[in-house]
Amino acid sequence: SIVERSWDYAEQAHHGQIRESGEPYFDHPAAVAFILADMDLDPNTIASGLLHDVVEDTGKHYEELASAFGTEVAGLVDGVTKLSRMDFKTREEQQAESLRKMFVAMAKDIRVILIKLADRLHNMRTLESMPEHKKMKIAGETIYLYAPLAHRLGLFAIKTELEDLSFKYRHPRIYEEIARKIKTDEKKNQALINKFSLPIIEKLNENNIKFDISGRFKSIYSIWKKMQSKNVPFEEVYDLLAVRIVFEP
Repeated sequence: SIVERSWDYAEQAHHGQIRESGEPYFDHPAAVAFILADMDLDPNTIASGLLHDVVEDTGKHYEELASAFGTEVAGLVDGVTKLSRMDFKTREEQQAESLRKMFVAMAKDIRVILIKLADRLHNMRTLESMPEHKKMKIAGETIYLYAPLAHRLGLFAIKTELEDLSFKYRHPRIYEEIARKIKTDEKKNQALINKFSLPIIEKLNENNIKFDISGRFKSIYSIWKKMQSKNVPFEEVYDLLAVRIVFEP
């Protein structure tokens, strides 16, 4: 019920507000809540994701949230609000101070950081409508601060998507070129993954071992990093495919 109540509260609080894209502002906290739900987080965290911008953008106060939803949810929203207000002159100053504040927030309640990462992920997914200078600023913050933080927390899927989206806006021509080459070989590479995986799957099944197996193409950003570090073209990057097997204990 707390998720339903916070949905209604946030929808009403953001009523009439519009994003840069022209969409209703409430689409953003709703999307953040869905990302948190996909991470299997608890109802209070999802509720806080729905409410994470009401203090910053609608004039609501901590006391109002605490009265309506309890001090736990109000505290999470307050933590995210404080992180959102960070503003520094240089990238180095921003990175150092932002990381310090984030680690302090993590020590108090790691869920503040998870909400902030979900917030940043949706902002990156909808960055297209922003002015060019804001795109560069947000993409830079994401690659230098939020993606490494997601990596440290073991949130691999979020880290990878943040890196790729940041790279897309910072180096659009290179991004599109690598994406096109990946698409060209997609069917062939899927066939290679299937051929490699099949005998492994057969042996594991023979031994009644419970597992989950998945194959994937390396991310665009990681391919580009390999091209840079090895000083080679795309055609000479050979470890483009990966297979992951997760075993049940």
